[in-house]
Amino acid sequence: MGKDYDVSDIKIMEGLEAVRMRPGMYIGSTGIKGLHHMLWEIVDNSVDEAANGFADTVKVTLHRDQSVTVEDNGRGIPVGIHEKLGVSGVEVVFTQLHAGGKFDNDSYGFSGGLHGVGASVVNALSEYLEVEVCTGGRLYRQTFRSYEGSDGKMVSGRPMAPLAEEGRVRRQGTKITFLPDKRVFETLEMNFGVISKRLKELAYLNKGVTFTLEDERERGNKKSSEYRYDGGIIDFVKYLSDDKTAIYAEPIYISGKKDNISVEIAMQHNDGYTESIFSYVNNIPTTEGGAHETGFKAALTKILNDYCRKAGILKDKDPSLSGEDFREGLTAVISLKMRNVQFEGQTKTKLGNTEARTAVEYILSEQLATYLDDLKNGEIAAKIADKAAKAAKVREAARKAKTMAREKSKLENAPLVGKLSSCTGRNAEQNELFIVEGDSAGGSAKQGRDRRFQAILPLRGKPLNVEKKRLDQVLANEEFRSIITAMGTGIGEDFDISGLKYNKIIILSDADQDGAHIRAILLTFFYRYMKELITEGHVYIGLPPLYKIQRGKDVKYAYSDAELAKMTKGTKGYTLQRYKGLGEMNPEQLWETTMNPENRSLIRVELTDAADVEHLVTVLMGDKVAPRKEYISEFANFNRTDTFEDKVTIESAER
Repeated sequence: MGKDYDVSDIKIMEGLEAVRMRPGMYIGSTGIKGLHHMLWEIVDNSVDEAANGFADTVKVTLHRDQSVTVEDNGRGIPVGIHEKLGVSGVEVVFTQLHAGGKFDNDSYGFSGGLHGVGASVVNALSEYLEVEVCTGGRLYRQTFRSYEGSDGKMVSGRPMAPLAEEGRVRRQGTKITFLPDKRVFETLEMNFGVISKRLKELAYLNKGVTFTLEDERERGNKKSSEYRYDGGIIDFVKYLSDDKTAIYAEPIYISGKKDNISVEIAMQHNDGYTESIFSYVNNIPTTEGGAHETGFKAALTKILNDYCRKAGILKDKDPSLSGEDFREGLTAVISLKMRNVQFEGQTKTKLGNTEARTAVEYILSEQLATYLDDLKNGEIAAKIADKAAKAAKVREAARKAKTMAREKSKLENAPLVGKLSSCTGRNAEQNELFIVEGDSAGGSAKQGRDRRFQAILPLRGKPLNVEKKRLDQVLANEEFRSIITAMGTGIGEDFDISGLKYNKIIILSDADQDGAHIRAILLTFFYRYMKELITEGHVYIGLPPLYKIQRGKDVKYAYSDAELAKMTKGTKGYTLQRYKGLGEMNPEQLWETTMNPENRSLIRVELTDAADVEHLVTVLMGDKVAPRKEYISEFANFNRTDTFEDKVTIESAER
């Protein structure tokens, strides 16, 4: 099983400070994301036990009082007395910031936890926390509480008594129950779907480990989900490719270890045009890529080009194919387990370790070359090469289209005369671009806007569904050419966010099915070809009101049926107007309700689960009809306003 885990392994770097004073520093926010972050911190500790080979089950339970329990069958938190502090290891872990077993390489080979702060931060921001440890055949328990002291000051995460031994047990592991403090968080309502998706992702990344989620919050409607994947990331790629048409049956699987870095890669090509690469380090999604993805792309391009020349597909005089060609239609999952991880930025989304590139490049180069040379894989290798060769021809057409688009962009919006109404301000940090459905609404928006910082680009009809088209076809579409030119960033491999002319890109469409479809098409376009706009928080959805409520000269607007009911409760003598589209509002109304920063409602588009978004985009926007019908049948509720983008967007940014 490896080295014993005892109290001497717990290193202390500093005492627990006033976490409550600055919760955002530790969990990001006090909204729903911060609430879930609390859970992830505890789950990560259990996953680290499993990933290092000490546990094979992790269970999460949501209770009716809004508390949550996380239980594993690992080694258990050390219960011995800490030499320096004179209290149990359990108490040290939950009361000392930067105390844990993850600061050396003996107790944990690698860790996804937040450098030991997780347990103590969760305790500091909880009304109460109870921990049970089963180790050495005995059960230990300790409870911590946060309360207002006699002097009126908050006491956070105070132990109610020392760790107590409560008898003999046969089981092994740690069980933590905590109630997030309502004095800290805006809501205590955790989202079953969000948690379920994350546990599913963790199950793929940790093969053979069972993850269970139980929801006891609703009487008579207990929900549960359980995930275990003995195929690991091979099963993950199959799931991601499930609604695509694969060009070979089984994913290619590569694994190996170099310089204490364990590398796993699974990949499969489909007949589509977009690449989908998902990378993880110690179970943490690296949505911005990094050194490991760079190594993957470099090795893949070199080995496949070598194969094409060896097989005679490329002649001596032929130029090598590009990485884009080989990655067209590729779905890949890269999972690394390593020590001393260096993430770029606070969000842990980009891997900075250069040795990770070396390890991935070496292992993939060595094993993929062997795989391609194996005669039994000859048909698969030929299909990959053939697809890349065809992609190269299309790429040349796309290159010409991109060149044309770039040249047009240099003409200071000349091709958009009469279409784009630019703003007069030149400060991109303050400027906004409204992409508006229809000429009628576009006309109202142009008249109602503040031209100092708001630009308007009306769309004439529905743009192309890019999920079903090649890049050269996308670039040939007038609507998308207009958007690309207006943005100033380029597209795809040529995308450069430094050229962005607007801080906010706001999609403004009608609150009906056509409007939802247009939003879905535009979001798919941004996701596929300008993803950094989303990850950097530049894409928004404007929410026009559904109702105008007028009583005499008093006018109010409701943005949902629930808001309407609240506004009109007990009110008489009012008139009600239901807006069917943006075009029904005059310029003044559109400004006041939808464009004025003082009053409007916007939803910022975020990628909280890239793998789930990838699957959803494929289902809703791809070629296969059956999965789309099945999804709509299961999840669509036409009595509410939830649509495609609700699966991609999480938090309201303004109201």
